[in-house]
Amino acid sequence: MPDYPLIPGFHFRVTFPGQPFGQNESSFQSVGGLEVSVDTESVREGGENRFEYALPTKTSFSTLTLNRGLLQGSDLVAWVKRAIQNLDIEPLDMQVSLLDETHAPLMTWDVKHAWPKKWSVSEFNADNSALVIETLELQYLYFTQS
Repeated sequence: MPDYPLIPGFHFRVTFPGQPFGQNESSFQSVGGLEVSVDTESVREGGENRFEYALPTKTSFSTLTLNRGLLQGSDLVAWVKRAIQNLDIEPLDMQVSLLDETHAPLMTWDVKHAWPKKWSVSEFNADNSALVIETLELQYLYFTQS
């Protein structure tokens, strides 16, 4: 029987173990893209026209998306810019943890060999007083959950 209450998704932490990024560097508004799927190949059986077999071939992982308020002088963005502007790709391992009320990890996803694929900022609009949000898209090899 599972423990209740269910785990909320609003209290989380992103870290880059072994990297000198400060605490502000890992404060994100949202994290998305912890997703894995199994690719399949369709195979027809001779003489059988009613269906095709779907056979598993490999797993695929999506792009990790991190959103936060735009920071000046960010070491994390410097890493992203080196990768995008100079193609100086330096894959990093990272962790995404859901936290309990004492800030202890309830669940952790270890993301392996993440590297910057895209960096963007939100639109500038004089009609509202919203903060500028930067979006980092990271490609990665795989993740494990603990």
